[in-house]
Amino acid sequence: MITLYQFTPDWGLPNTSSFCLKLETYLRMAQLPFEIAANVDLKKAPKGKLPYITDQGKTIADSNLIIEYLKATYGDPLDEHLSRSDRAIALAMQRLIEENLYWVAVYSRWQDPVNWQTTKATYFADLPPVLKTLIPMQARSQMLQSLKGHGIGRHTPTEIYQIGITDLNALSDFLADKPFLMGDRPTTVDASAYGLLANILWVPMESPLKERATALGNLSAYCQRMKAKFYGDERSSSNRIIPKTAGGLP
Repeated sequence: MITLYQFTPDWGLPNTSSFCLKLETYLRMAQLPFEIAANVDLKKAPKGKLPYITDQGKTIADSNLIIEYLKATYGDPLDEHLSRSDRAIALAMQRLIEENLYWVAVYSRWQDPVNWQTTKATYFADLPPVLKTLIPMQARSQMLQSLKGHGIGRHTPTEIYQIGITDLNALSDFLADKPFLMGDRPTTVDASAYGLLANILWVPMESPLKERATALGNLSAYCQRMKAKFYGDERSSSNRIIPKTAGGLP
């Protein structure tokens, strides 16, 4: 049995981490039996991040490396029909989502002063009072350093959101009127897209990024389609919830 280690649900989403939501969505899409170990201590994560999985005595971290492992071990029912050209396009779209648009979403949560208050109240709610000031401040400082290291954090707010809006426009144009990004059948890249778009559209935060995603009606409809298809039964028999262990933050 595959065990998925990830954060607990919040904001009405299966996960407020786009990469955790991506991986759970992939497991559901590929119909692989799994169980969830929620809210795991980040100190025990092999790379200091979630998600990660254990399977057959192995521990694998990083959502992309995990999916590669799952395909190699259990087959590739989602992408086996794609041509090499289509696989290349899907990879390019995945990189747009995870290596560029993702960082604009991170900025909107951790840098924006108003949204930061929502982020702090959610991610650090279970901390003892003595730590509720220090730990969020340290975590935010680390995230802002990551944004600066990536490069996107060196731009002005207007420039950052314009970068994200350009990415959203490209996703919307590529999706067009197709049911899924690569056509009539869902593929791996849809797990990446849903993981991030749901975390832009369906969170209790406002930003130019969310405003644009909402205005692009096909992206909203796409997320509703993905949710209905793969999360119609939130507690499907394919997975069970293991009680909480120690806390972490997305």
